Amino acid sequence: MSRLEGRTALVTGAGGGIGRSIVNCFAQAGAVIVANDCDGTRLAELAKEQPDIITYEADVTRLEDVQAMVANVGERFGRLDVLVNNAGVPSRSDFRHLSDEDWAGVMEVNLQGTVRCMRESLDLLKVPGDAAIVNMGSIMEMRHVRQLSAYAASKAAVGALTRSVAMEYASFGIRVNAVTPGYVETAMTKTVLRNEAMREALLSRTPLQRFAEPDDIAQATLFLASGEAKSITGQCLIVDAGASVAL
Repeated sequence: MSRLEGRTALVTGAGGGIGRSIVNCFAQAGAVIVANDCDGTRLAELAKEQPDIITYEADVTRLEDVQAMVANVGERFGRLDVLVNNAGVPSRSDFRHLSDEDWAGVMEVNLQGTVRCMRESLDLLKVPGDAAIVNMGSIMEMRHVRQLSAYAASKAAVGALTRSVAMEYASFGIRVNAVTPGYVETAMTKTVLRNEAMREALLSRTPLQRFAEPDDIAQATLFLASGEAKSITGQCLIVDAGASVAL
């Protein structure tokens, strides 16, 4: 039997590089997938790759969108086995010049979006008795880079939230974990990684001398979502080629 056979999964931010890889990975594992993104064009492209998925355009910064999306999942399936909170946005700004609007914009997607999707999905996640939530963190919460204060703070909060909710909902059989990527070769990081000097500097501080690929993150997400991780909760699985432990 495939690792997610008969399981229903909701994946946010599904149209981006990591999200698309997660959807493809979950589809191969036998999951029934509801793929969410705020960009309908990206969802349409994804649906061409995976015609059996259900797409749902919604903005995780809008409570009414999240509530309608979760209600739709409930009407279709009556349960939710896996929730992957992958929607996220970057932000690069010197802290002194970081506006309230820019700060709030990052927090609304990366943190509040994760909060809304988890909170509104809990009733559906309780139904199977062995559900899994996988949040998307970042090593920026532990290995800091200049001009990423808002992004780092949002991801640190996601890590703390993951551990807290894991303890609170373990009695319902809901496991809550996070995947914590380092630099990943996606459109979000292309500006940094295409700078040859920056690329070499980052690689020189990465023990395995490589950056993660979207499929590396997808495979880690699949592991935490599957029964293979049935005794794992409240953890952050770091996938960064060793960067976070290097001096």
